[in-house]
Amino acid sequence: MKPYFLSFLFFISLFPLESKAEEEPSELSLYSVNTGSFLYHLVPYDPDSHQYFGNQYFSVERKFSADSDYSFMLGTFLNSQANRCMLIGVRKDWYRVNSKLVIKGMYSYAGEFFIDAFEDCGDGGIYKTSKEKVGVAFAPYIYHAAQYNFTDYFGVEAGFILPGIIVMSMQWSF
Repeated sequence: MKPYFLSFLFFISLFPLESKAEEEPSELSLYSVNTGSFLYHLVPYDPDSHQYFGNQYFSVERKFSADSDYSFMLGTFLNSQANRCMLIGVRKDWYRVNSKLVIKGMYSYAGEFFIDAFEDCGDGGIYKTSKEKVGVAFAPYIYHAAQYNFTDYFGVEAGFILPGIIVMSMQWSF
């Protein structure tokens, strides 16, 4: 097992567990795994950008509490230049249309981290520019999406990362 995956599991285990008996029957569980991301760069369009299903996005998400609209996210992905980056962010459920459809936002740091797996994140693109200017390769991600939950344990989402990257992914909750 990769060391960075073990680090994810360790960090998430620091949060206390709550009993499922306390949750509402339609409430999604506290933990989620997000995978299978598809993305396409609309703006700025660059035919050499790493896109479609090759970004290897994976994140673990934990709600602050059963009734909270906020979650903490920790993950990894390949950026537009196909370099491995770290993702640390907060998700906010802005509007619950019904029991199945949620409008959400995710606000995060995407970039280098002290683990060797992420040392190449600043080798190109905006990450390289930020590394040259401030010494750390990173980009702020502002993401808004609509998530449709087929069941209490599986949902799909579609949205965009500013300024213009279309994103679709899957979420498993437990």
